[in-house]
Amino acid sequence: MPLLYFLPPLGAVLIWSGNMTINQLTVGTIAPSSIAFLRWVLALAVLTPFVLPAAWRHRQTLRREWPKLAVLGLLGMGLWQGLAYVAAETTTATNMGILAAMVPLLTVLLSALILREAPSRGGTLGGLLALFGVLVLLGRGDPLTLLDLQVALGDLLMVVAATCYALYGVMLKRWPLGLPPWVVLYAQVVFAVLFLLPPYLLGPMTPVDDHNVWLILYAGIPASIVTTFLWMRAIRQIGASQASIFINLMPLFSALIAMLFLGERIALFHLVGGLLVLAGVIMAQTLTQPLGRKSPNLS
Repeated sequence: MPLLYFLPPLGAVLIWSGNMTINQLTVGTIAPSSIAFLRWVLALAVLTPFVLPAAWRHRQTLRREWPKLAVLGLLGMGLWQGLAYVAAETTTATNMGILAAMVPLLTVLLSALILREAPSRGGTLGGLLALFGVLVLLGRGDPLTLLDLQVALGDLLMVVAATCYALYGVMLKRWPLGLPPWVVLYAQVVFAVLFLLPPYLLGPMTPVDDHNVWLILYAGIPASIVTTFLWMRAIRQIGASQASIFINLMPLFSALIAMLFLGERIALFHLVGGLLVLAGVIMAQTLTQPLGRKSPNLS
C-alpha cells in the first residue's frame, strides 16, 4: 500500500488533536455556546456554494431522510463538539485527547448492541482494559477516588461526547441514506446549526473580535471541513477499520501540542491511563475473532 495513502488519516487526526488545544484556548476568550454555533455557521457558509446545487438535486431523498440526518447532525456535530467546548473549562487538552481515543472502542461496543455484530475477543478484553485506563485517568492515578465522586466534570463530559460520536458512527453505518458524502455532510451541518442556535441565543453571545476570530476559523474550516475531506479520502483509500486505527495517535498528538502551546505537563497517570486505553483500543481492532468461537486445531 503506498505510503501516501496514510497521509490523509494522519493529517485528519493531527488537525483533530490540534483542536483539543483550540478548545482550551477558547476558555475565557469565547463562550462554548458561541464557538460551537459560529464554527458550523462558518462551515455552512463555505460549503454552500459548492454543495447546495447537489443537495438541491437530491432534495427528494433529503426530504425523506431528514429525521435521520437530524439525529446524525445532533450526535456528530452538536453534542460531540459542543460538549467538548464545555469540557475544556474543567479538564486539560491531554485528558481530552486520551478520552477522545475511546471512540473506536466505543464504536465496537455500540455496534455489538445496536447492529447485533458479535462481540470479538479483542473487543471484550480490550474494552475491560481500556475501561480500567479511563478509570485511572478519571481518578488522577487512583481509581478508588471515583468512589468519592472526585471526578472532574470536564472528563465526564468528554466520556459522554466520545459516546455520542461513537453512536454517530454506528448510526451512520446502520442508516444507508443513498446520498453523496458531501450532501450528507452538508445536511448534517444545516441541522447542527439549527440545534446549536438556541444555546447560542440563550447563552453569553461573545462578539467576534481579533482575539477569537482565528479560533473560529480553525474550528470551522480545518477542524470541520478539511478533516472531513481527509477522512472520507482515507476511508476510500485504506478502509474504515484501518483509518480508525490512526485515532489512537490522538493522545500522543494532543499531549505534544498541549506541551508546546499550553505548557501542560504530563503526569505518570496520563502515561498509564493513556497506554491502557491505547492498548485496549488496539486489542479491540486487531483481535477480531468472535467471542465464543473456538480457534482452529492446528495439530
